[in-house]
Amino acid sequence: MSPTRTMSHRISRMTLLGLAALTALTVSAQGLRPTSPSGTGLAGMGAPRAADPQRQADFIVAVVNSEPITNNEVRTRVLRAMQQMAQQGNPSTDTGAVARQVLERLIIEKAQLQLARESGIKVDDATVDGAELNVARQNQMDVPELRKRMAQDGMVPAQFREELRNQLLITRLRDREIDARQRISDSDVDQYLRDQQANTDMSALELNLGMVLVAVPENATPAQVATLQAKAESVRAKAVAGADFAALAREQSDAPDRSNGGTLGLRSADRYPELFVDGTRGLEVGGISAVLRSGAGFHVLKVLDKRQGGVATTVQQQHARHILLRTGPRLTEAAAVERLADFKRRIQNKQADFAQLAKENSVDGSASQGGDLGWSSPGQFVPEFEEVLNNLEPGQIADPLVSRFGVHLVQLLERREATLTERERREIARGIVREKKLDEAYARWIQDLRSRAYVEFREAPQ
Repeated sequence: MSPTRTMSHRISRMTLLGLAALTALTVSAQGLRPTSPSGTGLAGMGAPRAADPQRQADFIVAVVNSEPITNNEVRTRVLRAMQQMAQQGNPSTDTGAVARQVLERLIIEKAQLQLARESGIKVDDATVDGAELNVARQNQMDVPELRKRMAQDGMVPAQFREELRNQLLITRLRDREIDARQRISDSDVDQYLRDQQANTDMSALELNLGMVLVAVPENATPAQVATLQAKAESVRAKAVAGADFAALAREQSDAPDRSNGGTLGLRSADRYPELFVDGTRGLEVGGISAVLRSGAGFHVLKVLDKRQGGVATTVQQQHARHILLRTGPRLTEAAAVERLADFKRRIQNKQADFAQLAKENSVDGSASQGGDLGWSSPGQFVPEFEEVLNNLEPGQIADPLVSRFGVHLVQLLERREATLTERERREIARGIVREKKLDEAYARWIQDLRSRAYVEFREAPQ
C-alpha cells in the first residue's frame, strides 16, 4: 500500500479554507472539529468599553504559559468573526460574547503552537507558499489577487502567511499526537456494519443540528452542577417557547464555535455522537431535545434539517500516478518543490516521461510501476493529496504538493463511476469509524491541553 493512502474517510477539518474564511473571503467552510470547552474564568468579561484616551497603547488581556495575548490580537479576530457572521446571515451585536469566544480560541491556539514548537515541529516558507497558493485557487484567483483582496479587508499578507504557518503547525501537531495513534480493528468495522444493517433508516439519515452547550467544569460540586443544569433547562424552555435558537446559542452557549448560532452542520447520523442521535431520534425539523448530559456538560439540541438519503452503491473513482520525494537533512521541502516543478516543466515540454521519472526518483512503493497508484475511491488518500486530485482534469499535472509524507508531483489519468465491492465498502466503513474516533480523541485532547495550560487573565478586551 502506498504511504500516501489512508483508511480515513475524512470529513474536512479546520484547514486553510477555514482560515481563509476568517479573512472574509468568499469560500466554502471546512467543517470545524468540535472541541470540548472547559471552565475559562471569563464570566466577568463584559462587552468592550469605549476606548480610554489614556489607554491608546496595546495591552495584555491574558497570558498562556508565559506567552501574552494582546488586546489587538483579540480585537482583530473579533472584527473578522463579526464580519463573517454578518456575511452568513447571523449578525451579532454582542461584541463582548464574541470577544470571550475569540479569547478562548486564542488560548487553545497558543497552547497548541507552544506544544508544536516544543516538539520540534517546523513549517518552512515553501510549504507556506503552497498553502497560500491553495487558498488562492480555492477562491478562483491567483496569489497577487488574493493579497490585494486581503489588503482591502484590512489584513497584510505577512500576517496572513503567519496565520497559515500557525494552522499548518497545528495540523502537523494533530497528525502526530492524534491521527497517527488511531487504530481501527476488523471487529470495529464488523460492529459498524452490523449496526447499519440493524438500523438501515438511521444509517441513511442526514442531520443538521443546532446546539447550546452549558459546560460543566471537571471538578464541579453537586451544587454547581445543579445550577448549570437549571441554566440548560431555562435555555430549553425559551427555545420551546419560540425564542431564536441561533441567538440563544450565541448568548448562552459555552461551545467555542457558538458564533455561527450553534449550527453543527449537515452530516450523516453516523457522524454525530450517539447521544445526539438518540436525543433527536423522534423529533421533526424544528424540534427541541430534552437537556442531554455528556462529559462536556449539558446540551440542548434543535433539529435544523433532517434528510433521508440512500446507501451509495456506486462511487466516482480516480486513476492517478505520482512522484514522491521524501524530505530530510539532505533534501529540504523548498528543494524538493523546486525539483518537482522542474520535472513538471520537462514533462509538459515533452522532454521527459512521467513514468520514467517516477521509476528513477520516487521513493514511494509505486515507483516500480511508474508511480501508478491504480484506481482509488474517495477517502483512500490523505486529505491534502485528495483535495488536489479532485481539482484536476484528466491528464492534468498539479503543482508540487506538500503532504505529511513528503512532496508529490501528481497527475490524474482518468475518472470513472464504479460499483463498490464488499472490500471497498468495508474500507469506507473503516474510514467512518476512524473519523468518529478521531473526533472523540481530538475533543479529549483539546480539553486536556486546555486544562494543563497555565492561563492568567489580566484585563477584558476592549
